[in-house]
Amino acid sequence: MAEAFYSPRHLYYDGQIKMASGSTFRSINPSTAQPLADIHAATKPDVDAAVHSAQSAFPSWSKTPPVARARILLKAVQILRERNDEIARLETQDTGKPVSETSTVDVVTGADVLEFFANLVAGGGLHGETIQLREDAWVYSKKEPLGVCAGIGAWNYPLQIALWKSAPCLAAGNTMVYKPSEFTPLHGLMLAQLYTEAGVPPGVFNIANGGGDIGAYLTTHPSIAKVSFTGQVPTGQKVASSAAGGMKYVTMELGGKSPVIILPDADIGNAVDGAMMANFFSTGQVCTNGTRVFVPSHMKSQFEETLLGKMEGIRPGDPMDPNTNFGPLVSEVHYKKVMDYVRHGIDNDGAKLLCGGVEKPKSIEGFEGGYWIKPTVFTNCNDSMKIIQEEIFGPVLTILTYESIEEAIQRANATPLGLAAGVFTKDLNMAHKVVARLEAGITWVNTWGESPAEMSVGGWKQSGVGVENGKRGLEAWVRNKSTLIDMGGVVPTVFAKI
Repeated sequence: MAEAFYSPRHLYYDGQIKMASGSTFRSINPSTAQPLADIHAATKPDVDAAVHSAQSAFPSWSKTPPVARARILLKAVQILRERNDEIARLETQDTGKPVSETSTVDVVTGADVLEFFANLVAGGGLHGETIQLREDAWVYSKKEPLGVCAGIGAWNYPLQIALWKSAPCLAAGNTMVYKPSEFTPLHGLMLAQLYTEAGVPPGVFNIANGGGDIGAYLTTHPSIAKVSFTGQVPTGQKVASSAAGGMKYVTMELGGKSPVIILPDADIGNAVDGAMMANFFSTGQVCTNGTRVFVPSHMKSQFEETLLGKMEGIRPGDPMDPNTNFGPLVSEVHYKKVMDYVRHGIDNDGAKLLCGGVEKPKSIEGFEGGYWIKPTVFTNCNDSMKIIQEEIFGPVLTILTYESIEEAIQRANATPLGLAAGVFTKDLNMAHKVVARLEAGITWVNTWGESPAEMSVGGWKQSGVGVENGKRGLEAWVRNKSTLIDMGGVVPTVFAKI
């Protein structure tokens, strides 16, 4: 086996690297299937030590004025942006995503969110309310931090997700123990050291590497006040259930089976561009993927022809080549899972394979050992097919036809998931009407996938609990304290003598 490229990764707490006492696993470069680094997993005592470090840091950090916390976090933003390309290359090696993507999306959007929350708390975002009840009575409320919080990351946007969780957490005055995904863990130590360099005090942000057992231990740890999890629905349900047993606050960002509805008046070229972004960006490994593309029956042939013409713009290849815009799947396990779905679509569901399939792309010379898949399109699909009902989390676009807009809306909503949805049309009045009826927490009109820091995002139904980002995203990291002050000089009582 090839030598690991990076030095071993251990834990990080008390503002420094700590030796882990658990087993060792390897981070793998998905484009080559070669090892990147040995990762030393935490044990329960290691997690206890990291949580204790966060507990010790909480009193001072929570009492630090918001504007002072913001200055430190804005320094971290500056460092992230100065090292954008360096960090992007690390993310590309760990995830397989092209550097053309990690350098323009992953690091950039993570830094944007950190900047947003730093500025929000510096500008009064943690202020409470003051209400005069009557002449001699007032109520005021305060937003107070929760305490030590756990962040459990996903493998598809490692750094971005770590920042989406740690930014509001730290800005609100909490401390965090963060567990990166075991499939893409390299960003964890880098981010922790970057925070320390920016001036974040020891113990405020800590890293515990490991698998599901470490995530489960964090979730049930008695000293953890909140759990923020991003991942699959079944795992999220277990995490939420465990956290509920300890009455912990939770934010769950889970999966989806999102619909893209092409209305009859839509510009075909724009609609195809949107559908491709909804399915092939990040090799389809995006929770908001719009995998169910609803097309009017009379537009099906034109949509398919336009789509096939534009598929030539998808360029698999060396992820470090800036011209590459399509990478491999993240791991061998996930590669096998997605391939099973593609085979099922062909052999069992009976959908028509328009392009793609089970072979690897031809333009990956030197990377044949990696977890590559062709961008795949199925047509002649129906709602009962497995590839229509279940989240694939890969570059698999499915085309469904409809006769009326009412039918399209009903079928779009016929899923237990409700993360995202989108509409393509020239009629904005109709767009508003359709979007209003779609059962999803994130909706787009004539675009797909953009999620700016100012936009609160979260799933409906089984796709999640709570929101991330935007002003509402800060509320998920504080608890309310209300105080009523009576200045009348007399305590009202029902126990006076008669």
